[in-house]
Amino acid sequence: MKVSKNIIIKMVLTSLWFLTYGKIAYAAPDPPVPLLPYITTPENVGDTALALQIILLLTILSLAPSILILLTSFTRTIIILSFVRNGMGTQQVPPTQVLIGLALFITVFIMAPVLSEINDQAFQPYIQQEIDISEAFNRAQVPLRNFMFKQTREKDLALFVYHAKLENPVNSLDDIPTYVLIPAFIISELKTAFQMGFVIFIPFLVIDMIVSSTLMSMGMLMLPPIMISLPFKILLFVMVDGWNLVINSILTGFR
Repeated sequence: MKVSKNIIIKMVLTSLWFLTYGKIAYAAPDPPVPLLPYITTPENVGDTALALQIILLLTILSLAPSILILLTSFTRTIIILSFVRNGMGTQQVPPTQVLIGLALFITVFIMAPVLSEINDQAFQPYIQQEIDISEAFNRAQVPLRNFMFKQTREKDLALFVYHAKLENPVNSLDDIPTYVLIPAFIISELKTAFQMGFVIFIPFLVIDMIVSSTLMSMGMLMLPPIMISLPFKILLFVMVDGWNLVINSILTGFR
């Protein structure tokens, strides 16, 4: 069937029109710029200070887990409890959630005097508007710094003091900045936790060696020693009241 030239010309012109003017006619409008009516220019210095205080508070809340883990007894406690579980070879018993919960409550128990002192000297006066937030922050550092100084080794503290290259000579503990004290406290806690973990591993290692030697002497090389030693390690741990000894060692280390 033949198509007339007029129809073809009309179709071509219509296509050209849609290609040129159709984009302009049917193009999506530009997205409107969102307006923020609640963000306004501060009228005085007090409004700016309040905004900065809110930002500081949100920053502290976001860093709260790190503060709990690194500036308290939680680090040493959870590492020691993990050594106990790995030494017994019980895999996921007790579960990780149980160990973290136990370490958390032990941390609250150990840090209770420090938290009470911070509440009496810093938090309550700030709530009652007796001091400003900067003074409250300075007062809150004192009990926490005293706690960290008691658990920090002089060698670790001297390491960070040396690399900090402080301009003023350090004549007393008050001259040591908090940013120098915190990493020294952390590596001291790690060293103490690993020392206690080594002592915890010794009796379990002895049981593994005895069981392995016994199986080799009996020619039972295909039997995994862990299957035989695990009940004996659990029995030993229960007979000596292992959880009581471990927790008592942790609490004694912070007194």
